[in-house]
Amino acid sequence: MELLAPVGNLAGLNAALDAGADAVYVGLKDDTNARRFAGLNFTPSELAQAAQQCRQRGRLLYVAINTFPQPGQEQRWHRAVDAAAEAGVSAVIMADPGLLGYAAKRHPKLERHLSVQASAANLPSLALYQQAFGITRAVLPRVLDIEQIERIAADSPVELEVFASGSLCVMAEGRCQLSTWVSGQSPNSGGACSPAAQVQWRETEQGREIRLGGALLDRVPAGAPGGYPTVCKGRYQVAGSQSHPISAPCSLSTLPLLPRLARAGITALKLEGRQRSPHYSATITQVWRQALDRLASDGESYRMDPAWQQQLRKLSEGQSLTTGPYLAGWQ
Repeated sequence: MELLAPVGNLAGLNAALDAGADAVYVGLKDDTNARRFAGLNFTPSELAQAAQQCRQRGRLLYVAINTFPQPGQEQRWHRAVDAAAEAGVSAVIMADPGLLGYAAKRHPKLERHLSVQASAANLPSLALYQQAFGITRAVLPRVLDIEQIERIAADSPVELEVFASGSLCVMAEGRCQLSTWVSGQSPNSGGACSPAAQVQWRETEQGREIRLGGALLDRVPAGAPGGYPTVCKGRYQVAGSQSHPISAPCSLSTLPLLPRLARAGITALKLEGRQRSPHYSATITQVWRQALDRLASDGESYRMDPAWQQQLRKLSEGQSLTTGPYLAGWQ
């Protein structure tokens, strides 16, 4: 299975490649991708540099253009597709049908992958995107369980990619409006669940308050770590008790499921985290490289090394790992 690593900027590219990534995925410095943060992402010239470095090392480079254009603003997304094609990247990752149609018509030789933002969770959806836009791969939503993935993979008309590690999303991806309700900005078109300009940490007598757009999402004791605020992972008062009613801060790890994913015929394992540091990307990539190499050598006798999980836990949200919907049946 292809190991696909997140890269946030040009400085982190070689770190991910040195750690063993078969492919990396990046975004451009604007709202055409779903990880829009200051200091992150690539200019068109940096993208061309990255594509050249990947070709020289025999690796693949994908570009996420996976937000949804607003009416009258399509040209900005079209320019992103053009920049990716001109840079000579291996594929673009998109969700919007209009953009897929533009790429198919304007750059027919540019490989098109269906983003998780499209929430294509069944065979008819995959067939429609393949027939209409010539996609060659689809990223499955993070709310499917392992049995559903296996059933889809058995008859899929395209390659399948799944999230293997990193942040979880419990919503129908590409449809979530929770942060829009709090911040007034849509992650589906603006490129961030929690716009950095609206994030605040305040030290109070009750502890450190974590806010988004003025709304209190969590409060932790002084000196305790507090995660980056997203509405779905906030702590709230519900029925007289304080809890995480939607989702507790934790990170995905499918290391225990590697043999099943391989038997299902999954093409690529995606590691989430373009917004994280080069160290983060290199560390998780190295862990997963070791695991995939172990799987390749040991086959059905593969056993997960607990030390891998320990390394991932140190970098996870809430210092906690889960197999998430793959085994827990979050639906």
